[in-house]
Amino acid sequence: MKIHDLQPAPGSRKAKRRVGRGIAGKGGKTAGRGTKGQGARNNIKPGFEGGQLPLQMRIPKLKGFKNPFRVEYTVVNLDTLAAFEGDEVNPQTLRAKGLIHKHGLVKVLGRGDLSGKKLTVAAHAFSKSAEEAIRAAGGSVEVIPPPWGQGRPPAAGNQHMNR
Repeated sequence: MKIHDLQPAPGSRKAKRRVGRGIAGKGGKTAGRGTKGQGARNNIKPGFEGGQLPLQMRIPKLKGFKNPFRVEYTVVNLDTLAAFEGDEVNPQTLRAKGLIHKHGLVKVLGRGDLSGKKLTVAAHAFSKSAEEAIRAAGGSVEVIPPPWGQGRPPAAGNQHMNR
């Protein structure tokens, strides 16, 4: 047997019905589309429901919701700071070591422990447990204000309203 001898089992492959080829075959004239109307034409978009609000717009989980006032933080934990060389930690030194991305606010969280390492930590936000752990180790905490000042940032896309 060679590769050109291979073929499907007899009767396993059925030819597709070719509609709209005249009255001699099945599916002549209207080709199974009925008479007139939108369904007889070929320009209905997928998901179109005749002007009714489509399903993908009615269900909120499919289109999503993005809070324009959400403040995103890059997270740094205490175990990362324990392995940090030097006694002064701020966003610039963390970026220089490659521990955080170029942009964004930094928040220090309390996973891990400093094991008596005195650090001066400057970040945009701290969890309570992280703040207590740094102070308990003899270090100090400094909260840096966000680049847009105090309060929440302006909503994305609404900068013209904040003039």
